[in-house]
Amino acid sequence: MASLYLASSSPRRSELLQQIGVPFTLCIAPVDETPFAGELPCEYVQRLALAKAQAALASLPEGDAVVLGADTAVVLGQQILGKPLDRDDALATLRSLSGREHQVLSAVAVVSAQRSDVRVVSTAVTFRALSDAEIEAYWATGEPCDKAGSYGIQGLAGVFVTQLQGSYSAVVGLPLCETAELLASFDVACWQDSKRTL
Repeated sequence: MASLYLASSSPRRSELLQQIGVPFTLCIAPVDETPFAGELPCEYVQRLALAKAQAALASLPEGDAVVLGADTAVVLGQQILGKPLDRDDALATLRSLSGREHQVLSAVAVVSAQRSDVRVVSTAVTFRALSDAEIEAYWATGEPCDKAGSYGIQGLAGVFVTQLQGSYSAVVGLPLCETAELLASFDVACWQDSKRTL
């Protein structure tokens, strides 16, 4: 079996990989996450997931290493809503999501010295109408600070969601079904694959 490295500092992605029984080592290399001019959101998340994985792979000694990179973007229309710059940015983002449907795009890329593959999963998320007091109170919890779209569906913001069409784990940060399929194609087993060999 190949050794897996995770090119992400996100604790949520680490938790999701652990959830499906995949052993891994963190290996993070810096990547500029600035969108290109005119870049579509789907292209953006694919490019970043692949760039993160490739940068981490380049920092490792040659061998049978496999690296997983991922990127998640909250998209309203064609606007990418990244991590908030500050309080005002977070409040404006949450107001823009209030009472509306938005898309969450999550890309997962797996690379080795021989090949690479990437998948993108789109999930539609609908928020109920949020009052200014709720938005202010949510910001005060500190939860929005490091999250795309200024919210974490797996945390307190779960109470804002009235409907979700797609993959819940992809909204958290890693589409588990697609991730397991990709890893299996690179000879990296999750819990169900490892049990078949027992």
